[in-house]
Amino acid sequence: MAELKVKGVTIIETFAEAFPMVGTRIIITAPTMEWALISARTMTGFATSVIACGAEAGIERTLSRKETPDGRPGVAVLLFTMNADKLQTQLRNRVGQCVLTSPGSACFAGLEGEKSLKLGSSLRFFGDGWQMSKVLGGKRYWRIPVMDGEFVCEDKTGLTKKAVGGGNLLVLGKTHAAVLAACTRAVKAMAELPDVITPFPGGIVRSGSKVGSKYKGQIASTNDAYCPSLKGAVKSELPLNVEAVLEIVIDGLTAEAIHKAMHAGIHAIAKGGAREGVTHITAGNYGGNLGPHHFHLKEIVG
Repeated sequence: MAELKVKGVTIIETFAEAFPMVGTRIIITAPTMEWALISARTMTGFATSVIACGAEAGIERTLSRKETPDGRPGVAVLLFTMNADKLQTQLRNRVGQCVLTSPGSACFAGLEGEKSLKLGSSLRFFGDGWQMSKVLGGKRYWRIPVMDGEFVCEDKTGLTKKAVGGGNLLVLGKTHAAVLAACTRAVKAMAELPDVITPFPGGIVRSGSKVGSKYKGQIASTNDAYCPSLKGAVKSELPLNVEAVLEIVIDGLTAEAIHKAMHAGIHAIAKGGAREGVTHITAGNYGGNLGPHHFHLKEIVG
């Protein structure tokens, strides 16, 4: 397969294969940014992959007081699943268990979508009949009495069916430290962009997977072709000098957002990457059979 280089790092001319998802954004506010982040991090916990977590979620960005509906510090959170019913369930459970419970929190819609999801309207029953609603500016808000005052929650938030999951980059290098440093830079660069998240721990995943397994009932298993310790035992995709591989998975509200994030990530990896020991950037795909979104690295680099 042909190769090109960016600042000494070889870019494999392949593509990342991604698939359609549905997504939403909510805004969480609190008395302080610390508490807004605590609520958001709790809500987006255990949300790395729909394979086992039910949803993929993450913090998109922090919001200043001027950017939030109630003039308090806030956090924008993105949540993705494979269909609207699952998204509704995940949204209700995560907001109900992690935002409603968080001291001083409030929750608002963050997206005007083609359709809507229940937000406060699915949580209002916790008020046990004491909940109240009011329409302001054409939008309905619920006030649910809780022990530190009231939980204010917008009635609905938008849903988009144009979301994309599974954009990815695979980073190869001579040492674990080199690859981790490069991926950390990439995740930081992507975090500056709107409409995307990197849902794995710190935005990085070491346990890249392939579809299927030798074991019955196991739908995904280790990506052995990219495991350095198996270079002598399987048909490996790794050069002999590569001793570590890490992956960055990207979910976005649009395909364009994924494209921009991958572009930013590639250039952040390449910046100093070759000097550190990064050798290659590639991407995961299944020959085009998994999803309709194909992000070709050669096109993204330009």
